[in-house]
Amino acid sequence: MKLIILGASAGGGFPQWNCNCRNCAGIRDGSVRAKPRTQSSICVSTDDGQDWTLLNASPDVLQQIKATPELQPNRALRDTGIGGILLVDGQIDHATGLFMLREQKSKMPLWCAEPVYEDLTTGNPVLKVLEHYCGVDRHDIPLDGTPFAMPKVPGLEFSVLPLSSKAAPYSPHREASVDGDNVGVSITDQRSGHKLFYAPGLGARTPEVFARMAEADCVMVDGTFWTDDEMIVAGLSTKTARDIGHLPQSGPGGMMDWLDELPKRVRKILIHINNTNPILDENSPQRAELTRRGIEVAEDGTRITI
Repeated sequence: MKLIILGASAGGGFPQWNCNCRNCAGIRDGSVRAKPRTQSSICVSTDDGQDWTLLNASPDVLQQIKATPELQPNRALRDTGIGGILLVDGQIDHATGLFMLREQKSKMPLWCAEPVYEDLTTGNPVLKVLEHYCGVDRHDIPLDGTPFAMPKVPGLEFSVLPLSSKAAPYSPHREASVDGDNVGVSITDQRSGHKLFYAPGLGARTPEVFARMAEADCVMVDGTFWTDDEMIVAGLSTKTARDIGHLPQSGPGGMMDWLDELPKRVRKILIHINNTNPILDENSPQRAELTRRGIEVAEDGTRITI
């Protein structure tokens, strides 16, 4: 299985356009050693790399496609390497990019859970707007773990697992989440049996999620915040990481401790990294701690073979 990290940042990207936190100001003036990142998205394919599944469509999707030749194979007058799109949630930084793909010559092949479909036809009616352009061929995704496939991306099998996290702010489920607001995705290469587990929004540990991670060859999971009070200390919010549905990396029961328990063979990568997170600074002690534990920090453009 081939995987390309299209974007590794949380909403707003890095540096964020209006932010002057230490990281954002530092990357602009050169005082912080870090790499810019666009908003979180990946694409996956079998080892032939002909047709790809796009997991989340960020507002930066056009920039990401331009930087990824595999997604523009030039086989016809109008062409794309994107054979299917899967949304893990209905957040702006994962769904707004659908607008940018409205020039599709046929209906957009989209997989999402029912609560996400509800949010994207009501609170943020992206899918309603697209009916005036290419239209959407929407497929529900089973929340009981039943595997499914995408006809235009042969060789890959998908299954999802509801996560403990938060729905989008415009969702009626924001403060009372329901199954399907946010999902983790297991992707299996049917020929090799190798697996990826992808969960850019993950608010709490559960035995079911840990089991999915432990059986994978590579896990790519929520790297939004280093500490639970990161945004409060920075003066940017009154809410903790857990309040908005993200498990911090550090502290008791944090993501690092969780990842430490995985089998040694599992490759561990953090994605969806907020601009305030000190792990973006490649010279920081926080980045050194991740390196010591064998945990990687996602970067735009990284290509991985699983």
